[in-house]
Amino acid sequence: MPKNNENIRLPFTGPVEPSEPQGFTPDQMIRCDECLRANPPTRVACLYCSAPLPITESSAQLRRPVLRPPEKHQPAYSTICFPDRDAPSAEAIAEAASLLKLSSESLQRILAENAPLPLAYTASREEAELVFKRLNDLGLRTTVVSDESLNLSAVKRVKAVRFEDGFAVLQQAGASETAHVRWDDVLLIVTGRLVVRRIEIRERKTRRSENEIVNASEFASDESVIDFYSAPDGPTWRISSNGFDFSCLGERMTLIANENIARLQQLIVEHATRAKLDDSYNRLRPSLDLVWGAQQETQSSGWRRERPGKLSVGLATIKSNESQFTRYSRMQVYLLR
Repeated sequence: MPKNNENIRLPFTGPVEPSEPQGFTPDQMIRCDECLRANPPTRVACLYCSAPLPITESSAQLRRPVLRPPEKHQPAYSTICFPDRDAPSAEAIAEAASLLKLSSESLQRILAENAPLPLAYTASREEAELVFKRLNDLGLRTTVVSDESLNLSAVKRVKAVRFEDGFAVLQQAGASETAHVRWDDVLLIVTGRLVVRRIEIRERKTRRSENEIVNASEFASDESVIDFYSAPDGPTWRISSNGFDFSCLGERMTLIANENIARLQQLIVEHATRAKLDDSYNRLRPSLDLVWGAQQETQSSGWRRERPGKLSVGLATIKSNESQFTRYSRMQVYLLR
């Protein structure tokens, strides 16, 4: 290179664009009323204390939902989309998918099911209302439903049924008393499958950065369930194929549980002539997984001393769709109101 290289002209490529997104000016930041800290105008709740942030004229259009999945103990809100004759435009779907943190293909798959399905699930009512407003502005017909209004804990497990004249006598699991339900009062029957996967690992404590895996095992269960309701605000009467007494079938009873629960479902439908049968959960489950994912938790079986100086700990990871099915089942009876 010549010594006068400082005189060599470099090609002009224009201004260099920053590699990181531009921040907000101090005037655009939103101060939290609780902790008095400044937050970006895109946030709905405070980044530091989770308190709802005040809305200003400048932040009204910049606010974006975080859509962080709620913890098990937190209140939760679902944005439910209803089928509509007029399909939204491709631009509206792309904008809605960006808002919901879904791909356009996933959102189109949910809308194509032509059934009330969740589009967002969040722990903040403010976020749910923001999603509701933005989606309605895009032409999607939605509503917000809280887990509290669904009353997810109102599930009563039935271990035996006795068919009487116009009534079903239900024997609850773990209870001595029975409940009488008129067949003419049954208004909804929801069927599905509960899939549980359990992975157990036992690790031995070592001086290395990672423990030594002593043993690992995996278990899976798949059972059919029937939910039925005698009142929109009443409990869920749930029948599971495992642990149920199918002697009520009489001559129809077989040695296979899946066949028995299918015949029990047919018998219930024959008696509950006014009830609506919803058997779409198994078909809709891939779309439900996009928002209401299966619940996963890890449990510990504690430490065990195998021999002097050797300790091991057991961990079990359980993944189940029972909470998803319960939420879907309760949503169906909620919409009947």
